[in-house]
Amino acid sequence: MSPRKFFRGTYLGLLLAFLYSPIVVMIALSFNGSRSRAKWGGFSFKWYAELVGDRQILSALQLTLIIAVVATVVATVLGTLAAIGIHAMKKRPAALIMNISYLPMTTPDIVTGVSLMLMFVFIKLPLGFWTMLIAHIAFDTPYVLYSVMPKLKQMNVNLYEAALDLGCTPLKAVWKVIVPQIMPGVVTGALLSFTMSLDDFVISYFTGGSTDKNLSMVIYSAARRGIEPSIYALSTIMFLVVLALLIVINKRSSLENVA
Repeated sequence: MSPRKFFRGTYLGLLLAFLYSPIVVMIALSFNGSRSRAKWGGFSFKWYAELVGDRQILSALQLTLIIAVVATVVATVLGTLAAIGIHAMKKRPAALIMNISYLPMTTPDIVTGVSLMLMFVFIKLPLGFWTMLIAHIAFDTPYVLYSVMPKLKQMNVNLYEAALDLGCTPLKAVWKVIVPQIMPGVVTGALLSFTMSLDDFVISYFTGGSTDKNLSMVIYSAARRGIEPSIYALSTIMFLVVLALLIVINKRSSLENVA
């Protein structure tokens, strides 16, 4: 093995160890029968059982899933329609709108969260479930837009006009011709939106109010009081769910690139 490959492999190994060692330790502690982090009390699922019986966590889980699912559905519809509309525009206006749409993805979450909170306060909309849902839709939509747009650019521009010539109405042509062509991008955008919404904390913290808390907010509150082992179990489940979704997204992206 050449020195260059050796140092490259060593660097990659150290980087991965730095990033994932804390997660591995957390997963191991979630199966520790002892409450102490310094003592191994044997392999046990009791913290997972305790997690299932925790009403606060189950309530937060229910809220998190409702917010994530509804936000994903709405953001997928809005992002797909926006991508189709922008794709049909002239080059300069389309480029301008795309650059504006990219801002929510690059703006720090704390700026987005505070801005949305101030807007809700200004229009006198009480912070709670609906404000959190609107906020999630707002930051999920650009991810769908940028997932769908590449599929539109790959599509044959004559398909839509051919469908109109064959007697389709504009709406039917979009549903029967364009949507099937861009469906891989739509699914990828939906999965990415669900993942982003599932583990969001900062934006939810500023827009959710004091009563409606998702899982990330519950974990944050629990960490301030002192970490309970059941939080390790909850964090492990969230990590595995997000990891599975990211694997699906990457697999779909690989298959799309091959196609």
